[in-house]
Amino acid sequence: MVSNIILLRDNLRRTQQEAISGYTLRSRPDALLEKLCKNVDQTLQQIWKQNEIPGDISLIAVGGYGRGELFPHSDVDVLILLPASPDKLTAGKLENLIQSLWDIGLDIGHSVRTVDECLNEAASDITIQTSMLEARYICGSRKLFRELQQRYADAMNPQKFFQEKLLEMQQRHVKYEDTPYSLEPNCKESPGGLRDLQVILWVAKAANLGNSWHELAVRGLITETEARQLKRNERAFKDIRIRLHNHTKRREDRLVFDVQTPIAESLGFKTTESRRSSEYLMQRYYWAAKSVTQLNQILLQNIEAVLFPRDTTPRSIHPHFNEVNGLIDIVEDDTFEQHPETLLEVFLVMAQHSELKGMTARTLRALWHAREKIDAEYRHNIFHRALFLKLIQSPRGITHALRRMNQMSILGRYLPNFRRIVGQMQHDLFHAYTVDQHILMVVRNLRRFTLAEHAHEYPFCSQLMADFDEPWVLYIAALFHDIAKGRGGDHSELGMADARKFCYDHGLNRRNTELVIFLVQNHLTMSQVAQKQDLSDPDVIQAFADRVKDERHLTALYLLTVCDIRGTSPKVWNAWKGKLLEDLYKMTLRALGGEMPTKDRELRNRQEDALKALRLAGLPHDAHQEFWKQLDVAYFLRHDANDIAWQTRVLHDKTRAETPVVKCRLAPIGEGLQVTVYLQDQPDLFARICNYFDGKNFSILDAKIHTCKNGYALDSFLIIEPNFAQQYRDIITLIEHELSDALTRQAPLSAPNPGRLSRLSRHFPVAPSVDLRPDERGRYFLLSITANDRNGLLYSVANLLAKYKINLHTAKVMTLGERVEDVFIIDGPALNVPKTQIQFETELLEALKIN
Repeated sequence: MVSNIILLRDNLRRTQQEAISGYTLRSRPDALLEKLCKNVDQTLQQIWKQNEIPGDISLIAVGGYGRGELFPHSDVDVLILLPASPDKLTAGKLENLIQSLWDIGLDIGHSVRTVDECLNEAASDITIQTSMLEARYICGSRKLFRELQQRYADAMNPQKFFQEKLLEMQQRHVKYEDTPYSLEPNCKESPGGLRDLQVILWVAKAANLGNSWHELAVRGLITETEARQLKRNERAFKDIRIRLHNHTKRREDRLVFDVQTPIAESLGFKTTESRRSSEYLMQRYYWAAKSVTQLNQILLQNIEAVLFPRDTTPRSIHPHFNEVNGLIDIVEDDTFEQHPETLLEVFLVMAQHSELKGMTARTLRALWHAREKIDAEYRHNIFHRALFLKLIQSPRGITHALRRMNQMSILGRYLPNFRRIVGQMQHDLFHAYTVDQHILMVVRNLRRFTLAEHAHEYPFCSQLMADFDEPWVLYIAALFHDIAKGRGGDHSELGMADARKFCYDHGLNRRNTELVIFLVQNHLTMSQVAQKQDLSDPDVIQAFADRVKDERHLTALYLLTVCDIRGTSPKVWNAWKGKLLEDLYKMTLRALGGEMPTKDRELRNRQEDALKALRLAGLPHDAHQEFWKQLDVAYFLRHDANDIAWQTRVLHDKTRAETPVVKCRLAPIGEGLQVTVYLQDQPDLFARICNYFDGKNFSILDAKIHTCKNGYALDSFLIIEPNFAQQYRDIITLIEHELSDALTRQAPLSAPNPGRLSRLSRHFPVAPSVDLRPDERGRYFLLSITANDRNGLLYSVANLLAKYKINLHTAKVMTLGERVEDVFIIDGPALNVPKTQIQFETELLEALKIN
């Protein structure tokens, strides 16, 4: 028996490997899946026979194996069907059978049940009921199998099954972020993937409406064209899944970054100068997933209409549209063909009628098939242009309208350059969405500033938006700000040309046209100034004010910048970035109002505001004087009044402290902790502090380094960590005690830990760069570094600064997902000697590299 099992195992492995090895670019996925199934069927039949299983028992394939689709590393799900509870002898044979199935090397998923037990389990578990829907006879008693089929069919409630599968699908979609556009989608489970196609066929089969796309077309639930399209997309997803299994040598359904390039190359995609092979693959994937999502809506609506007949009496809401059960419906089947303007008008009507929750299947199908009527002539029609502009200017429903237009490929038809970025990936390590989804996210963020129910999220932005004239101009800028991604060259400049043409074609006046063009061209400027330049420098503020020219441009750019950063990824936005942008906005606004940004004026303003805060804290009116004598103008310009007041309150009586003083509080910006360190200056201080924070896995977002007139160091840090909000009291106490102790002991610095890169960073490494140049006055040097983020990175930089005895004045640590762009203001004798400056830069570049 053992030798027979070995022979069967070796034969199965050989036949399966032969089938898989013969899979090429021209192979049909279904042919391979059927071959793998057939090989396993034959092996199971032989094992069944060898174990001498009684003839009244059935072996049945269920699930995907029952459907006749066995992917290279998928489970083999079987049901051993019994006429009654087995006696001792039969139970022993079944145990041997199951052991043999494992010994042969199959990933077996098995159940042993009677017909009654099968029906009871199916009634209580929709997953089991679904797997039995596709039961297929392998060997044993056919009579018992037919009994199961008959009783299962009699017990089936198509309406209940449909509702449960719909709920199950909705839950699955939520799990996968309710979008087919994930950068690492699951080709089986993500929205628009294989599972969505299977759901349609399951509910159709349960209702006896058909078992294939062709049969659904014969029943009139879809057209023959749609059936071919579904079949083509299904074949594409199966092909990708087969290649995933083959490449990873395991059951893997996720198109993670690590596998996208080899899968793309196996499908014949090539890397070009402007795009990776993986980008071509993923764009094709997203197009297919979008198509499946569209047709899924149509089919499920049609099946639901058969299962749940309702009153479909139409209510007229427009000459070309009716309302039917909360959905918009076209008056005639050829409405879009006969009245092409309705291709845009349908979305405008939906925006005007908030009671409408979607489109009928008839409308969806007609819209999908009529989309090609939007051609160059259509786009040049003045009336059509006016309709699109009216939609953008609609007081409500804009976000939903644009998303529906994108989903139905109407937006890409009307804006051809938008169509080019549909499904286009962004391999910059901080965008979590495809370009088209990011753009629509930015529009959504802008729209939320206009809605009272979202005013609590960003009150300052909501206030600015409420006072902004013609906010729809910002939506146009958002639509075009990244529309030129992937073309090569500067996407801001290329997008500016697209925006200019759109504004001219749609009759925008000169004032609004100029604003849109300005926003598209400069949509990255404000974040770069806020996060990479010294906002305490009046010249920086004046230069930015000169660039924006007036308050309207400033406000528009600020609102777009906030929405743009928030629309990249949930990980990129934080309160510190929000504070920097708000500070830059307010300082620039004062400059535009005629208040010249001079150091003397800013110094007086901050000192006066700090003194007001100190009086509110109950300090004597002269308590600050001794401490402030040790501070120079640079300190007051680099700290806002709130920080100055807090540091004065905790340090005013410790000006000559003999031991390190460490004070910590929740950051006023609403996120993270603010840590102030005050002690007699010592070598390697910044490196020691970074070493401590690195050891605790705290991330430093901002650092202000200051040396007082009395030789004391006054350093301030903004740090974040996921558990701060829940445990901030304990963490504050811990930091104040441990950091003070570490600075007192002055233990030797440990060697920098190279740290570990994330999987994403390993697959998309950032070429590290170091840019060191003197500022305009030649007093300080500006050091900019770019690299993949990793634990210990900032400590590595700090260690080198200490080695070369370089003084750090400020540090801005900007993390963009998996990428860091840090800026340091430094000085030191080593930087004035060309030889040592080159050595420092070389060592720093080496420290940033991936090991």
